[in-house]
Amino acid sequence: MNSLSDMFDVAGKVVLITGGSRGLGKAMALEFGRRGACVAIASRKIAECEKVAAEVKVLGGDAMAIACHVGQWDSLALVVDSVIEQFGRLDVLVNNAGMSPVAPSLLETSEALFDKIIDVNLKGPTRLTALAATQMAATGGGSIINISSLASFKPSPLTTVYSGAKAGLNALTAASAQEYAAINVRVNCIVCGTFDTDAAAGFVRNEDILPEVIKPIAQKRVGRPEEVVGAVIYFSSAASSYTTGSCMTIDGGVAP
Repeated sequence: MNSLSDMFDVAGKVVLITGGSRGLGKAMALEFGRRGACVAIASRKIAECEKVAAEVKVLGGDAMAIACHVGQWDSLALVVDSVIEQFGRLDVLVNNAGMSPVAPSLLETSEALFDKIIDVNLKGPTRLTALAATQMAATGGGSIINISSLASFKPSPLTTVYSGAKAGLNALTAASAQEYAAINVRVNCIVCGTFDTDAAAGFVRNEDILPEVIKPIAQKRVGRPEEVVGAVIYFSSAASSYTTGSCMTIDGGVAP
């Protein structure tokens, strides 16, 4: 039997992380770097991706930066192809890129805003999942990890479209896990609660609002980006070899 450390080994694995230049994605990229993985960091801000790639290399991993807008369907094949060209394979895809703008009401949600939210949170991951799984099959399999939100289980009027998109991502996880099991590609999902990231700064770093934010959380605090990393390593490694189609919630114990 392999040791526990061997089971969680991701050294040499090739990992593509969307939205990898900041927040949860950056924390993931740096940890993969510490563990000797090859990391492709993708986001719309190529300069920020390049900074994170440099940090990954300092930590002992290999890295590349890719300019990517996950909502642009026809561009995503080039993203995956770029990873294959650089590293020769793709072992792990983390569909982390997301956005959650707030609309005043459902009636006032424009078609453009609806499309933008769906494109980034659901359409892009759908296309990348199909492309990545196909490439992974050619080299023996791999792991796809979708980063969802507690809003998919506990929707509110402030996040109606976002909640719907993330609920769709959960469904994508379950369906694609069934489709790709035969080619040894596992698909799982991490359902995140409230984390201290730049994207959430408006309420998690606002001392007037924070008490209400943490009120339903059993641990009475918001999460740190690095507290998602352990689950990502688990889903990326042999430790989760019999786990597919699952949704793991990381939220500090939000009340039912």
